[in-house]
Amino acid sequence: MTDSASPTPDTPAVPEPQAAAAVKPPAKEKPPAPEDRPFAEFVPQLLMPALAQEIQAYGGPAVELRFEQGPMPVVGVTCWMVIGSLPGARRFWLCFTSDSISSAKTIAVAEAGAEPSLLESFLIDEKKTTLALLVSRLVQRLNGQKWLGAN
Repeated sequence: MTDSASPTPDTPAVPEPQAAAAVKPPAKEKPPAPEDRPFAEFVPQLLMPALAQEIQAYGGPAVELRFEQGPMPVVGVTCWMVIGSLPGARRFWLCFTSDSISSAKTIAVAEAGAEPSLLESFLIDEKKTTLALLVSRLVQRLNGQKWLGAN
């Protein structure tokens, strides 16, 4: 007598669900986000060119940008900074408290002939800092100073 549950030579075995899943091609890996690059690469290679391009696209003048570690304006604490200069001797500083784009950030601005006297928190409510967010908010802040475009 034959067990009806076991396959006979004439009836093929039904593949188990695990075997079917193993045949599935592997999922494509997403390329890493720009923000996942090391800070020392992200800022000069991605942030600064994107910022310069966006300022000019917004109707602003050509901007001169530097990336360096030094004393934060107003308080003098050592930090990483993107320092920008616009025509008319207008300057701005985007400061990172550590070598991470997700670190606390501040911004300072100064008109020609003046030194910055106020640090403002920058992007404090954002859960994730992205290249697009950094660029758009910084350009928005500079435009608020009436430094860009036809202001």
